[in-house]
Amino acid sequence: MADGVAEIASLSIRATERDVVKVQVRGQGAGRWIAFGVITFGALFLGIGLILTGISVSFLTDAERAQGTVVALEWRNDHVGTSHQRRVKDKPAAYPVVEFTSADGTPRKFRNSTGSNPPSYEVGERVEVLYHADSPEDARINGFASLWLLPLVFGGLGLGMVGVTTIVVLMVRKRRK
Repeated sequence: MADGVAEIASLSIRATERDVVKVQVRGQGAGRWIAFGVITFGALFLGIGLILTGISVSFLTDAERAQGTVVALEWRNDHVGTSHQRRVKDKPAAYPVVEFTSADGTPRKFRNSTGSNPPSYEVGERVEVLYHADSPEDARINGFASLWLLPLVFGGLGLGMVGVTTIVVLMVRKRRK
């Protein structure tokens, strides 16, 4: 019986070693896939950030400039989340409504695409307006948020995800050698 117990113990140890090895191999494979996925999504976000940066730069180079006046603040609740609890805590954002006169002498009015709480602009405030002569209805206030916020968010998140994941992968690889 002592021999039978030793064999069972020996077999169970080998089975346990095999299970551990399988788990470690699966862990390495899963870790590689997770790293690949994070780097891929990071690269996608970085690419979107670069595209948005190019759009802003292109807009700036071709844009006409005019002086405008904030005539109103349009308060809106933009519910991004689906949770009721989150919607209750959301505060409305103020979107400036700006009037300006385009180069052809036509008075124009637009609502800026970027809102904030507290408001970034006050009613009566003079602002620089950027617009394309062929589509003055797509005007923007010449400000950081309306021109650079989305490129910065997407590019920053993408760069952070790619950079941190690459560093972690290189450190893990170095530690294994």
